[in-house]
Amino acid sequence: MQFSGLNSSSNRIFDFICLWMLPAGYFLLLCSLFFLPDRSLLHKFYYGLFSIPSLIALCLRPRELKQLLREPIFIAMLVFAGWAMFSLLWGPGDERFAGKFKAPLHTLMLFAGCYLLVRYRTEIVQPLLFGAAIVGLTASIYNLYMFAQIYTPGARLIGGGAFDNPLLSSHLFGFFCAYWLSLSMTCKRPQILLLSIPAVLIMLTAVIATGSRTPLVALTLAALWLSFTCWNRRSVVLLGVLLASGAAVLMFFSDMIFERGYSYRLQIWQIVLQKIAEHPWIGHGYDASLSVDPGVGYLLSEPHSFALGVLYYVGILGLLPWLFFQACALLCSWRHRVQPLFIIASTWMIFGIGAGLTEGGGIISRPKEHWFLLWIPLALIAALSINQRAGRLLAMSIKKFSQPAFQSLSANARVIEEDGLGPKVLRLEDGSFLKLFRARRWYTSGSFNSYSERFAVNSERLRELGFPTPQILDLYRLDDGSSAVHYTPLPGNTLRQVLQAITAPDVRQALVERFGKFMAQLHERGVYFRSLHLGNVLVLEDGEFGLIDVADLRLYPSALSLSLRQRNLRHMQRYTADRRWLFEDHFQALLQGYGVTASQAAVNRLHKQVLADSATAQVS
Repeated sequence: MQFSGLNSSSNRIFDFICLWMLPAGYFLLLCSLFFLPDRSLLHKFYYGLFSIPSLIALCLRPRELKQLLREPIFIAMLVFAGWAMFSLLWGPGDERFAGKFKAPLHTLMLFAGCYLLVRYRTEIVQPLLFGAAIVGLTASIYNLYMFAQIYTPGARLIGGGAFDNPLLSSHLFGFFCAYWLSLSMTCKRPQILLLSIPAVLIMLTAVIATGSRTPLVALTLAALWLSFTCWNRRSVVLLGVLLASGAAVLMFFSDMIFERGYSYRLQIWQIVLQKIAEHPWIGHGYDASLSVDPGVGYLLSEPHSFALGVLYYVGILGLLPWLFFQACALLCSWRHRVQPLFIIASTWMIFGIGAGLTEGGGIISRPKEHWFLLWIPLALIAALSINQRAGRLLAMSIKKFSQPAFQSLSANARVIEEDGLGPKVLRLEDGSFLKLFRARRWYTSGSFNSYSERFAVNSERLRELGFPTPQILDLYRLDDGSSAVHYTPLPGNTLRQVLQAITAPDVRQALVERFGKFMAQLHERGVYFRSLHLGNVLVLEDGEFGLIDVADLRLYPSALSLSLRQRNLRHMQRYTADRRWLFEDHFQALLQGYGVTASQAAVNRLHKQVLADSATAQVS
């Protein structure tokens, strides 16, 4: 009993971390620099809400490491970080040895936390990115307004919050400009497109106002990458806009681009290359200092190139895994470009590669602006890759479904279910089913993850857990904003139909007991099926149970809490026939079957809840 209590407590802690702390920490990591007074608070937020919770989660459930250690991007990152730590042996060693492990550990926890976030809160990732981008957009509008009030020729925008340098500010402005650009290429709803296009222009204006040229090059590369990964009519428009924008920048901002020349980059790189040549294979050590005098009157501590920084600190042997995990991330994103999150993350990656050509140089650091150029997009791609391989993300493309095509497919179909707006489920001539999901408000979660996509992903994930579900054939998006899923139905009848046909009470009781065991298996595997009732459970030809209409479903990291189990049963009690068979005539059989898999505490709690609800219903 004591061990069971400890296990339950660890599950609740793990669930709280994955479901609530990691989303909050990731959101603040993305956008808090816009409103925090300094970076030290960002470090504290990240450590307290993301890095340390991720480490605790891995300690509570070490088996999650297996998934990370099967990912080539994460393995290459481990090799890179390990080699950087090994290079401390020949570095200057002027600080405490143990303290130098903190930055690599917190960076690795970014990968672990992103993996857990995408695995257990997949549906919230896109809303989180969108929310952070809205914060960045709002702050940028305010920063531009304040900058316009004090503008003088030659002035450069820095921005508010923790920003203290126009170049570093441009990294975040460009990061979110790349996001809005990606969204304008991948979104399907006109309302989102109408928001994203002005947002791109605002963020681009903020980038130009910083006076930094590198982000413009990086955004050009990002736009070219987007054009080819999302090749469609918008790609042609984007390429045209890119050419027009380039001409406009050369016409109106040529002074900003050319008057500063190379900004001493060639002299800086020449000096750094000379230093690299002293230890080309192993570098000067992760903790080595760098001092560059290009003749500007002060010393520089960065090589102004990420690649040169890697070569200087950890040499060619460190550069190889560094190049590998970036190439692997881009290749993986290209292969899975049907998934919008891969497109967004890889666009960030391309932007970071472009920005890193002439800026930066530190290889592993605490959270700061440079994280937005490499570690944040890389960790997200690694997390998406792991979960895509495990079948937790949508793997098929969504086809455009015109009205004539819909009418052709549904010709001679039999309506299975309909509402006031028309058919909802159709049985087609070939025996397959077509389920329609009406368009929702544009600002709901359905605008990021349509219910047809949820149906397909949930169906796949339930099959991985051993629960039979329909086989998905195709996904469609209709002209009116609705979506549809085309699937092969499971062979069988609903449990409600079967119970109605049974006349022998003992046979019905045995079936209810088996259903109780099935329901407990769902709850113990963390399946919270909000629409669980006897009409959504099938009795298959082999006598096993299957699930249909699985769009409204959520998978939790651990077995469901007692409160969620009670909520699930309350939903079932709303149906008159279900309530009579399950909670009145054969309630003890239901509990007996439930107790085969679930704990006695869960059985007792459900028993008490049903009795209390029945007493309340009788009084009312």
